Amino acid sequence: MPAHYSETPLAKQLNLRDGQRVWFDAMPDSVQEEIAEYALELIFVREPEEGVDAAHVFVTDRSDLAAQLSRLRECVASDGQIWVSWARSGADMNVTEERVRELGEPLGLLGTKNFTINDEWSSLKLVVRKDLR
Repeated sequence: MPAHYSETPLAKQLNLRDGQRVWFDAMPDSVQEEIAEYALELIFVREPEEGVDAAHVFVTDRSDLAAQLSRLRECVASDGQIWVSWARSGADMNVTEERVRELGEPLGLLGTKNFTINDEWSSLKLVVRKDLR
């Protein structure tokens, strides 16, 4: 069974599809490897300002998260997605699902799906509210 808690491949859980422009920040190697196992033809961009359909950031600090969300809100496609992952334990725990939602809401980002990637990381999918697309 994969490192995450579902038999569904991680790339599928993250709604990744062939041809998507993606940007990952601070993603652990083990998570990247698990996504790669699904053999998608993703287009990796160096910076989100190049335009992205899907972004995934791994954060341990609330101030870093606020800056990341603000930056990504301007770069993600109107029908795109931003995944935020935070440490489940050990870190100072100032990033939680509730805080991700609190920081995303004023930017027009709505939390739509959450799940546990593995023993270390939890995630929440944010999308642009329909009335702002």
